[in-house]
Amino acid sequence: MAEKLKITLVKSPIGAIPKQRATVEALGLRKMHKTVEMPDNEAIRGMIWHVRHLVKVEEV
Repeated sequence: MAEKLKITLVKSPIGAIPKQRATVEALGLRKMHKTVEMPDNEAIRGMIWHVRHLVKVEEV
């Protein structure tokens, strides 16, 4: 596994269910096309898996 993950919000969570909206915000993504770097661990991977249709992920 990579040391960090670069996560970008590519689709709006407006139409998503509330739990997915909360997950996107918990990842630190507040606006479209913004990117955050998070540590690569199982918790973050699980969060990404639940909103995989809204984000783009790159290993850094």
